[in-house]
Amino acid sequence: MPIPTNPVDSHWRIAPLPTLTDDQKDWLTRGGSLTAHLRTLGAVTVDVTREAVDMPFADEWRALRVAPRTPCWVREVVLRVDGVAFVAAHSIVPLDSSAGIWQAMRALRTRPLAELLYSDSSVARSALASRRVTARHALHRLAVGLIDDAKAHTLVARRSVFERHRAPLMVTECMLPALWARLLSPGTPHESHREHSRPLGHLTSHATRATRAEAK
Repeated sequence: MPIPTNPVDSHWRIAPLPTLTDDQKDWLTRGGSLTAHLRTLGAVTVDVTREAVDMPFADEWRALRVAPRTPCWVREVVLRVDGVAFVAAHSIVPLDSSAGIWQAMRALRTRPLAELLYSDSSVARSALASRRVTARHALHRLAVGLIDDAKAHTLVARRSVFERHRAPLMVTECMLPALWARLLSPGTPHESHREHSRPLGHLTSHATRATRAEAK
């Protein structure tokens, strides 16, 4: 039985945790380009911290429809607003796709991945899923060194799967404390966005079931 392309598991949820702040719930569920949303807060720059062949995290391989130790191409970046780190992002694609359908990902350099994902009408996106990120998760290491005391902060992240000609690419974005601090500062725009990404057809029914299950 084929493994579905799906960002949801026992930790990654369609509906954000009810204990999160309104700002966190809003930004974890915003559709469209996160880079574009960050640009409403200031000038965005992209720092590439790692591009390498690696294996998927323990909670990634099912979403990519690959075996646990499948070689993948990984790109990790920090999105900064006015020079301050707001988001640590981790993107992963099966290695063969990174040399084929998703080969443009390797040529981005410091351009945001959004330029590739949102300029191609053949790309579809799953529903967004989110979770808390603790020190036990591999994502947590992306935040270390970017904030004063990673252990003192509750980190949250979101992820979704993009598909182009049935080849999956998953993007995970870990949001850092500086983003929430900026949103609390006077004069920061607080318009709530509910533009949900266009879900892949074969995920729609599962996303509905997951949301209903989380509500129980």
